[in-house]
Formats: sequence, C-alpha cells, structure tokens
Amino acid sequence: MPPKATDEAQPQYKVTYREIQPFGTLKTLPLGLPDKARTQSVTILNQVLADTMTLRDLYKKHHWQISGVTFYSLHLLLDKHYEEQAVLVDSIAERIMSLGGISIAMAPDVTEMTKIPRPPKGREDVPSQLARLLEAHEIILRAARAGAEAADEAGDDGTNDLLISEVVRTNEPQVWFIAEHLAETELLRADK
Repeated sequence: MPPKATDEAQPQYKVTYREIQPFGTLKTLPLGLPDKARTQSVTILNQVLADTMTLRDLYKKHHWQISGVTFYSLHLLLDKHYEEQAVLVDSIAERIMSLGGISIAMAPDVTEMTKIPRPPKGREDVPSQLARLLEAHEIILRAARAGAEAADEAGDDGTNDLLISEVVRTNEPQVWFIAEHLAETELLRADK
C-alpha cells in the first residue's frame, strides 16, 4: 500500500461555493471614470457580448451544417469568422472586467440576453444560414455604434475604442464576405 499524502498535499476540492461579486455590481478601481460611466459601459458591453457570443456560435453551427456546391469555401470562411468572433468575445469580456464589472459567461445567460433570433435546431439551406448571419451582424453593429457614441459622451475612451476599433472593424468585413455569397451570379455560364 503506498504511503498516504500529507494534509498539505491533499487538494481541498470539497468547498462551499461562494460568490465574491454579484452580477450587476462594480468594484471600485482607480480608473478616473465615474461609476455612472462605468455602469453604463458594462451594461452596453454585456449586451454586445451576449450578441457576439450568439453570433460566434451561429458561425460554428453553420460551419458544421453548411452544404452545397460552395461547401468547402464557406466551411473554411465560417470557421475563420468564428475564430475572429471568439477573439472579440474575450476582448469584450475582459473590458467589462477591467471596468470593475462582471461579464456574462454562461450559455443560459447569453440565451436570456441576446437580441439575435434563435435559429432552428435543424439544418437550413445556405441562403437562410447566410441571411441569419447578416441579421446578427446588423444587430451587433447597431448596438456597437450606439454604445460607442454613449461611451464617448461619458468620457469612456477605452470602451469607445473597443467598440469601434475591434467590434465594428471585425464585423463590417465579415458582413461584406458573407453578403457577397448571396449575390445572384451564376456558378457556371454556358457561352454560345
């Protein structure tokens, strides 16, 4: 029988769970921003975060379920956009935390907060998938621009910069790439 570990080496995994900062509260941090501005930015950013997490997951759903003659190119494009949205999720959540707030993090909270309509569990055709992505992007872009303006008026340059330099500048080219796949051009043309 092997020797038993000392108490110091034994992990204490049976703990009483405790919350150390309730959702919707702010830690006091020496940021030079009024609490009102930080509260406003955290609220705006959590909405953008919920919608960005939804869009990220919508990209992965469509990446897995895409079909048709453009399967390979769209499969790769959707995965690339998923990765870019995942980077945004992290940036937005970290900005919330750096303002002293609490970022949403769990799927039930995202489902409760998102403004992006839920797709069916089943597989849709390519035009439906791409149209859903475009609708989600528009929801995020509208919220990001309005949030950036509000942050600017409140003197929160960091949140304004994040929303414009990262959220808007990531979503706009993604809209372009997705929208171009919905242009009614022929895949093949028979010249006579």
